[in-house]
Amino acid sequence: MRIHGSWTAPAVIVMALATTMSLTACGSDAPPQNTGIGKGTGPVKDPASPQTVTFFSWVGNEPQMKKMAAEFSKQHPNITIKFENAPAEQAQQVLSTRIAGNTAPDVAYINASDTSDYAARGALVDLGEYMGRSEVVKPDDYVDGFKTFVTWNGKMWGLPFDGETTGLFYRTDRFKEAGLAGPPKTWEEFRAAAEKLTANGKYGFEMFASEAAYYFYPWLYQAGGEPVSADGKDVAFDSEAGKTAAAFYVDLAEYSPRDYLNSNSYDGRVAFARGDVAMYVAGAWFAGTLADEYPKLEGKWAAAPLPEGSAGCKTTIAGDSLVMFSQTKVSDAAWLWMEFLSRPENLADWTYKTEGTLLPPTKSLLEGEDLAKEKPVLKPFADLMACGVASAVANPKYPRVETILNEELSKAIYGDQTAAEALDNAAQQGRAILGRG
Repeated sequence: MRIHGSWTAPAVIVMALATTMSLTACGSDAPPQNTGIGKGTGPVKDPASPQTVTFFSWVGNEPQMKKMAAEFSKQHPNITIKFENAPAEQAQQVLSTRIAGNTAPDVAYINASDTSDYAARGALVDLGEYMGRSEVVKPDDYVDGFKTFVTWNGKMWGLPFDGETTGLFYRTDRFKEAGLAGPPKTWEEFRAAAEKLTANGKYGFEMFASEAAYYFYPWLYQAGGEPVSADGKDVAFDSEAGKTAAAFYVDLAEYSPRDYLNSNSYDGRVAFARGDVAMYVAGAWFAGTLADEYPKLEGKWAAAPLPEGSAGCKTTIAGDSLVMFSQTKVSDAAWLWMEFLSRPENLADWTYKTEGTLLPPTKSLLEGEDLAKEKPVLKPFADLMACGVASAVANPKYPRVETILNEELSKAIYGDQTAAEALDNAAQQGRAILGRG
């Protein structure tokens, strides 16, 4: 099963900070490059002579990716795909170093939320010209949240490739024992269910102080709040909506086993598998983990959309995108590879038609009958795509603010301060960071 290391909450916070610092060192004032790459009419044609496209990722050794590369080579005999692999936890740093050294690959598979950072520094190709000539890539078919990830200054610099939403997993057997008919649909129902399910040494919910900020965001959006202002220059999570969300979120620690607070969402799966906790918020990856590691639990758990707050259906999304680097000398061949991977049949084969629980980024595939037929467990997560919010902040300093927000919310979860104090403290420090020149 594919679990994307770049999506795990602590990695998102720590690695984003490392990437920001590295890219800043590369020259944050570098003007975005727009060299007109991709201009022309009609579909891009194959090169007349052999060319090699370097493809950087942490998935190059996966069977499905190798299979697609082999098929691409049959259809485009003059183009060779050269895989350049790096571990997921090191990929961002390696890639940033290569960009600084003018040795960037032609194409890369990256964390979608990093796309705008690279674009803002002139490292990527604006794909507008290529998309305008393509009969395969249709920008309007991408889920809005995923388009947000890859858009900077009104232009698309990446092609969404795969992703997931955050949803609610619940133990149907525990719910039945407690006399609960189904998953909660509102905050009030969620709190009531958590309270009823917390008894006799078992708990209604599971929280992770080490990932406090990451799992705070869905509640923040559901309350109508935002992490930062629209221009990205000021902290916004300390708004009235933010404090309402934080109070609700932090209070849920009362229904969570304290022994797991310092754990992480992956290690915490054990408590859910044992039935020690009845509700668990996680991405679609958790469905694959349960099926692979705990097959005997089949029929004892189910997935559902997150309960809705005052702002309605909102959830966080994560994913990966394909980007082309401005240093490339084989841009047309690179585009043909990106376009090939973006064909509907290849997006389906890479996501829900293979092992794991990835979702395709296009509306046509998400809304089609094939997904529900192939992977029924993914249907609630596919439905949530329409509510997906991309937690992408167009400010390279924000990862440092997020790290502080994580620390302050963690203290509140442990009871060392109130939720409001956590946001106030994080906002004060965050404004100092964002205000620095």
